[in-house]
Amino acid sequence: MSNYNHSQRLQDRFLTRRELLARLGNGFAALGLAGVLGGDAAADAAGIKLSPTNPLLPRKPHFPAKAKHVIFLFMNGGPSHIDTFDPKPELTKYNGKPIPVDLPTERKTGAALGSPFAFQKYGKSGLEVSDLFPHVGSHADELAVIRSMYADVPNHEPSLLLMNCGEARMIRPSLGSWVTYGLGTDNQNLPGFVALCPGGYPIQETQNWQSGFIPGVFAGTHVDPSVQNVEAAIEHIRNRYVPSKSQRETLDLVQSLNKRHLEARQNDALLEARIQSMELAYRMQTEATDAFDVSREPAHIREMYGDGEFARGCLMARRLVERGVRFVQLYQGDGQPWDSHDDIHVAHKNLANASDKAIGALLTDLKQRGLLEETLVIWGGEFGRTPTVELPGTNNAGKQNGRDHNHYGFTMWLAGGGAKGGTVHGATDEFGFKAVTDPVHVHDLHATILHLLGFDHTKMTYRHAGRDFRLTDVYGSVVRNVIA
Repeated sequence: MSNYNHSQRLQDRFLTRRELLARLGNGFAALGLAGVLGGDAAADAAGIKLSPTNPLLPRKPHFPAKAKHVIFLFMNGGPSHIDTFDPKPELTKYNGKPIPVDLPTERKTGAALGSPFAFQKYGKSGLEVSDLFPHVGSHADELAVIRSMYADVPNHEPSLLLMNCGEARMIRPSLGSWVTYGLGTDNQNLPGFVALCPGGYPIQETQNWQSGFIPGVFAGTHVDPSVQNVEAAIEHIRNRYVPSKSQRETLDLVQSLNKRHLEARQNDALLEARIQSMELAYRMQTEATDAFDVSREPAHIREMYGDGEFARGCLMARRLVERGVRFVQLYQGDGQPWDSHDDIHVAHKNLANASDKAIGALLTDLKQRGLLEETLVIWGGEFGRTPTVELPGTNNAGKQNGRDHNHYGFTMWLAGGGAKGGTVHGATDEFGFKAVTDPVHVHDLHATILHLLGFDHTKMTYRHAGRDFRLTDVYGSVVRNVIA
């Protein structure tokens, strides 16, 4: 032991170049003391107490929550609200004719394009849903539909980041990271935040589930639901060479060395994230093979969800929240599959056929297991689409049967988790171009989601670079009409 201590003390006398510069600059550290203390005060104000040994331990929100988990069904590319959940009979009336109002679209568009899909009323609420989503429509009395959403710009990249991170340009923590930071997670053997994106990454890739400047342990863990073999989807999920006990002892030794290494480097955030990921990777070996293996479900449950990668993702999402995962985001396809600049009658129908049955099954399954009342399900994309046709030579194949991007007005819906079912909030104009009644910005949506999870969005903060940051920046109002 004495030899070890002697060699350890000797080792401490040798510094790397980075450590030398850091220690030489220690005199300036006192200047930042107020900022450090301010950060602690901000954490106290936010009511978030992170465990120094396990920051993913469950925590209580600011006030009693209606929702404990979130499943965000992200329709990547921008689904058309006027072909799904926002009927506009005036478009049918003006089909093929100029709309009698000026539309400040991203690119010049043509005449009105009436929806090729019929709408009908569902449930006691009489909520109107297009024939693209009959299975979702059967849950009309559980949906809180916001028809007056709007974003900042009509481009995919900034709009995805705005919807996912509350900021279109700068690096910011994602919604799932904020939720996991605030609540921790109920299952320590699985990630608190899982991003299910089949076949690759969406636009902006992993930035959509990044942790930004909050600890890396709160970032989303990507899993590809199109890969049916769990061992192929999650690398090294099983250790075939070392017994579990020996592996645990080895990891404990490595983690103790890592901890000392971390302390010597001023608790570097990236290093801390890697250390936490090693621990989580070990713990996942005991449970991930079960959680992500949908083949273990009874045949009638798998049949209820249907076939395909999105259906498998919906079933995975239910299995994950059932096991205590806090936030699951499921993308429909990589790239921008809902970005129907042409052939919208074909493209949207194919996408709805691949998702409608699975979404309906997810809502049914959550409800029959008693999980829907504590699980907030969100559906939507980064923006909507224009009521007018995309002109040839812009962003399509020369056809006049598609729609361009539209951030001025679009639709999203919430279900379960304290959402007020059978409700329609807000409205776009008679042609579906712009939110005109009770507009809801993305910041307002985020404020509402956090409220349902038990947080005052103005007080859920993280101290960074001398400022208390929050998901909603300095904006956002809770949409009370969609809360039960």
